[in-house]
Amino acid sequence: MELWIPITIASAFLQNVRSALQKHLRGRLNTTGATFVRFGYGVPFAVLYMAILHYGLGRPMPVPNLSFAIWAVAGGFAQIGATFLLVYIFAFRNFAVGTAYSRTEPAQAALVALVLVGETITVATVVAIAISVVGVMLISVARTELTLRSLITSVGSRTAVFGLLSGFLFGISGVSYRYASLSLAPSLPAADPVMQAGYTLLVVIVMQAVAMLVWLVLKDRQELPRIARAWRPAAIVGFVGATASFGWFTAMTLQPAAVIKALAQVEMLFTFASSVLIFKEHVNRLEIAGCLLIVLGILALVLL
Repeated sequence: MELWIPITIASAFLQNVRSALQKHLRGRLNTTGATFVRFGYGVPFAVLYMAILHYGLGRPMPVPNLSFAIWAVAGGFAQIGATFLLVYIFAFRNFAVGTAYSRTEPAQAALVALVLVGETITVATVVAIAISVVGVMLISVARTELTLRSLITSVGSRTAVFGLLSGFLFGISGVSYRYASLSLAPSLPAADPVMQAGYTLLVVIVMQAVAMLVWLVLKDRQELPRIARAWRPAAIVGFVGATASFGWFTAMTLQPAAVIKALAQVEMLFTFASSVLIFKEHVNRLEIAGCLLIVLGILALVLL
C-alpha cells in the first residue's frame, strides 16, 4: 500500500473529529470564535512537529521562496473562508448534511488545478462534478417536497450556495498547499515530503492565527474571553486539526489534491456515525442518497 493512502484515511478521521468538536464549540462560541480555535490553538502543535523533525530527527529546514509565499497566502486565506462557511452551515442543517455540502471539494479542486496550474481535465471529472451536484441538490430538498422544480431551485438555496462555496475554497487551499510544499523541494538536499509539508503547515497556520486574532481584536473583541474560557476543548481542536493538516499536507505533496480529496470521502462514513451516535441527529433517506451520490461522484475522479 502506498504511503499516501493510510495518511489520507487517518487525516479524514481526524478531520471528522475536529469538525464534530467545532460543532460542539459552536454552542459556546460564535462562528468566528469556533473558526479561530482551529488555527490559534493549533500553532503550538505545528511548532512542536517542526521541532521534532528538525532538532529531534535532524532533517534540514527548507528555505522559502516567492512561489511558496504566494501559494501559502492563497491557501491560508482560502482555508479560513472555507472553515468559516462550514462552521456557519452547522447552524442551519445537521452535522452530516452540513459536512456533505462541502464534499464537492475534490471535483472543484480538479477545476481549480486546471485553471491555476493547467492540470488537464478529463471526461471523468465532468461526470464526477455532475454526479456530485445532483447529490447536493438532493440534500437541499430532502426536507421538502421532492419535485423537479425543487431540485433545480435547490442549488440557489442559502445552505447549498454556502456549501458549494466552502468546497470551492477548500479546493483552492488544497491545490495551493500542494504547490507551496512542492516549491520547497529545490532548497533541500533531497526531496523530503514530510519536512516540506511540516514547514508549509507551520507557516500557514501561524499566518492564519495572526490574521484571525487581528480580526477578533478589531471587530469581535468580546469573543476573546469566551475563546480563552473554552481552552480545554479548543486545545483538542487545535491538536486534532494540526495533526490532520500535517497528514493532508504530506499526502498532497505526494499526490494531486483532487486524488487525495477523492479518497478522503471516507470521511462521510465517519461523519454519519458522529451525526447519529454523538449528536443524535436524524438523517432521512434522501439526505443519505445525496451524500452517497457526492461520494460516488468524487470517487469517479479516480475510478473512471
